[in-house]
Amino acid sequence: MTENQTVQACIDAWTQSIEAIAELLAPLPTDAWNRATECPGWSVRDVVSHIIALESELLGDPRPIHSLPRDLRHVTDEFARYMELPVDKRRCHTAPEMTGELEYTVIRRSRALRTSKHEPDDLVRWPAGPLSRDVPYTELLRLRTFDVWVHEQDLRRALGVPGNLDSPAALISRDVLLAGLPKVLRKAVGAPPGTTLALDVSGPVEFLRTVRVGDDGRATADETVSLAPDVRLTLDWETYLRLACGRGRPGPVTVDGDQDLGARILAHFAVTP
Repeated sequence: MTENQTVQACIDAWTQSIEAIAELLAPLPTDAWNRATECPGWSVRDVVSHIIALESELLGDPRPIHSLPRDLRHVTDEFARYMELPVDKRRCHTAPEMTGELEYTVIRRSRALRTSKHEPDDLVRWPAGPLSRDVPYTELLRLRTFDVWVHEQDLRRALGVPGNLDSPAALISRDVLLAGLPKVLRKAVGAPPGTTLALDVSGPVEFLRTVRVGDDGRATADETVSLAPDVRLTLDWETYLRLACGRGRPGPVTVDGDQDLGARILAHFAVTP
């Protein structure tokens, strides 16, 4: 796949996921908008507000002027404050206001993506407050696809409407999450050189990966099969997603091998901020 094809694949996956969110929200009764999600402190309305806010910021819209309450327990650092401000601003918005703003934002963002003159390697700003940085255009699209799809799944679990676990955006999200796994093993867990972790994921998205810490202390992941890893984790795709995104209490995980190391890996498995 060429770089331009990768850009288009990300745009198509983002479009499919964000349009699925709009379809999911259209028939919602008013009280369902206040239903809690697995994102700490966020309701269905809040998750949708977050999606609108980031896509609007990428369109160049100014951030809202708003005083954020200081008693929000889930807001623990400057990154969280940055993300919370436009969410809190919309907490008084009605369901029709939310669906209307989402629809309008999707129309504008879709048009901007279709007419963009950016080359795949052009550096663009990724809006994340204190974590903001310049990234290649392809990477920005990949991150936005990942964020929208993960929040689509947050909404689906909160509303009891499963789906799209094997969508194009799910495959992009798999790769984003797997890219953070070596850091978990080497830096978060502090595994010594020579350590191997085998990951066996089943379900709508199936894959095998082995993460190894080399003699130089660097960890890498690949698709080779390790016959005698220090730890083997066996779990389903949705459980992997929820663990890697720090969501709630996921389903069962089978840990074979070094139980202490396995427990430490699972304790530090989240790769999202």
